[in-house]
Amino acid sequence: MKKFFLMAAFLLSLTNVKAQQVSKAYEELPNPVATDASKWAGVTNPIIAWGSTDVRYNKELPAKVAPTGILNLTAWMGEKVSAQFVISTNRELKNVSVEVSDILAKNYKISKWNVERGFVRYVMTDELNKDGKGGCGLRPNSAEFDSTLVADVIDHVTPTLDIKARTTQPVWVSVKVPREYIIQGMYRGTVTVKEDGKILAELPLTVTVKNRTLPAPKDWAFHLDLWQNPYAISRYYNVEPFSEEHFELMRPIMQRYADAGGKVITASIMHKPWNGQTYDPFESMVTWMKKADGSWWFDYTVFDKWVEFMMSLGIKKEIGCYSMVPWRLSFQYFDQASNTFKYFSGKPGEPAYEEFWIRMLKSFALHLKEKGWFEITHIAMDERSMKDMLATIAVIKKADKDFKISLAGSNHKELLEPLDDYCVGLAQTFSAEDIAKRKAQGKVTTFYTCCAEARPNTFTFSPPAEAEYLGWYAAREGLDGYLRWALNSWVEKPLHDSRFTNWAAGDTYILYPDGRSSVRFERLIEGIQAYEKIRILRNDTDRRGRKRNYGKQLDKILEAFDPLTLTETSATEVVNKAKQALNRF
Repeated sequence: MKKFFLMAAFLLSLTNVKAQQVSKAYEELPNPVATDASKWAGVTNPIIAWGSTDVRYNKELPAKVAPTGILNLTAWMGEKVSAQFVISTNRELKNVSVEVSDILAKNYKISKWNVERGFVRYVMTDELNKDGKGGCGLRPNSAEFDSTLVADVIDHVTPTLDIKARTTQPVWVSVKVPREYIIQGMYRGTVTVKEDGKILAELPLTVTVKNRTLPAPKDWAFHLDLWQNPYAISRYYNVEPFSEEHFELMRPIMQRYADAGGKVITASIMHKPWNGQTYDPFESMVTWMKKADGSWWFDYTVFDKWVEFMMSLGIKKEIGCYSMVPWRLSFQYFDQASNTFKYFSGKPGEPAYEEFWIRMLKSFALHLKEKGWFEITHIAMDERSMKDMLATIAVIKKADKDFKISLAGSNHKELLEPLDDYCVGLAQTFSAEDIAKRKAQGKVTTFYTCCAEARPNTFTFSPPAEAEYLGWYAAREGLDGYLRWALNSWVEKPLHDSRFTNWAAGDTYILYPDGRSSVRFERLIEGIQAYEKIRILRNDTDRRGRKRNYGKQLDKILEAFDPLTLTETSATEVVNKAKQALNRF
């Protein structure tokens, strides 16, 4: 009976959600930019042609694309490559659909089931701060920022779409080249665009498959850490947190993360570790209860269900548990004696703080060891001071000397040794010696971007190539990977409006409801694949096992990935030049 009451109280703390009915078919917001009819005067028949994945095409303007020709893609076996074509029409098109053939070479093929396509839908965005130096800060009055519709949502969920007159509609095509049962060579296929079942256009494409192979995403070395928010999903779909229905709704979203090589499971072990900075705050996956007799009891049921679910998708390298040093030093627990939630306030370095956390950490360590998860679990903090970190590390090690610890924050020499997973912002750097030492110790060293970086970044208005740039930059610096604080901390209506009151549009999420991808996410994957290619080429050997020594050539390519030069040379130019060079290996 007590357990039932406790779980009821816990669920009550999670139900501060806004009811919302969600449909997979949806209408975009009206375009705030007026359509100039004169711009469409010369478009007599629909323009349907291959475009560029570097361009976010304006909805209200005819796309500037070359006449329809063959699109040529180059890929390793096991690589995912993307393309984009556009439909610009002066008349309304009804029930537009896209079909893809098998992509063939002699007796081998890339099956059409390996090709995903989706209409690139438009979402509202804004811009950088007026000084152009970043996107941080409250935005209570959106009218102060230039707001436009931008092409970002890749809607593979909607099979057919009506396209209004005087509208440009992009379509994204992703080809997953198999790792096995395929040979190098040129593969040919066709993308067919139909209106009400009648062919509008046929777009030929080729995929030149190289005699090199990428491992499966789960085996990529790149350490991808995109923080997941299950509470946003329960609110959006109006379902009970961590119910069977909730997990099924999360599956296609989190599978995207797994398929991108996601390595870390984000777990909140206390109430609001970020003090509710997102539209949907993180609740605690661990129930804290002070019993009537003064003893403490911790329940890990929700934590276990969440971790087991994410592991079932193949995400098993690390569990990041937030946070012993939240943004507001207040810790919620259920007090059995008063039958209410209470709060403990304390900070690192204080005896009461140490006592409060050691009892939980000892219990947590025992539970993790019983589950077989202790070795991969990290007690994680975010943007905390060195003083607080050192005091917190002392508490953690007192509870169990073998606990692993992670931080996304500033670079301090004093933290290099105790942190097992250390991530700093793009503006800061680790020395090559520190990275090499940590790598030799089996520690993870990465970087992150947030609202502070004007470029490169993954805002909904960022040039698509900037998302890909991130993987190349990690390769240049010798880092293990990349972290971003928000995979899916959705705003109120994420499919319609990516703006948020606190930061630049798109800062809080990169995946959309129902497992929809984004232009940003697909380009991020391409950058991770480039990182993996570079790693493989650095260790490449000939038939006799002799190293081929591509290092100097690769270093030369990577020299261009200096973020300080992005105000002069665009990420698009830098990335495309590097991809061409890498494809010659």
